[in-house]
Amino acid sequence: MMFSTRSEYGVRVMIQLARRRGTGPVPLTGIAQSEALPLAYLEQLVSRLRKADLVSSTRGAHGGYELSRDPAEITMAEVVQALEGSLIPMQCFDELGGTRVLCNHVEDGFENCATKVLWTRVQGGIARALEQTTLAELAQFAEHGPAGRRARSTPARRRSATARTRRPATAGA
Repeated sequence: MMFSTRSEYGVRVMIQLARRRGTGPVPLTGIAQSEALPLAYLEQLVSRLRKADLVSSTRGAHGGYELSRDPAEITMAEVVQALEGSLIPMQCFDELGGTRVLCNHVEDGFENCATKVLWTRVQGGIARALEQTTLAELAQFAEHGPAGRRARSTPARRRSATARTRRPATAGA
């Protein structure tokens, strides 16, 4: 299953807003420039996010966009749903509401549709991953990388570490 650029770009906008939280409204032009994304397209995406009450807007010279809630309270399921709409894996599925889907082949007399199990699992896995991932996690990753990551090794650090582990040569050895 592929997500469209709506999800990719929209999630990037949300991460930028989370990283800049507390600084006041963020102009969309700044996000477009920092992410190298088309401003006109971002305006369309932010409109969807605003309708879903994920962001709020402020007009005027110092206007822009802010998150409507704390990033830890915003799941990627909410963001992708606002941007993409339904998260069904195949065209033969109908959304029943929430994360349940119905294979419409049943209505065609194919009660034992062999692919139903696969696509239901795919849909469930994607839904769980999106539901369990918060905007705060992604913003933190953007700032610091994966948790517990070692500091990058620089030539100076490697030399320092090597000097600490070397033992002085002894005579007669």
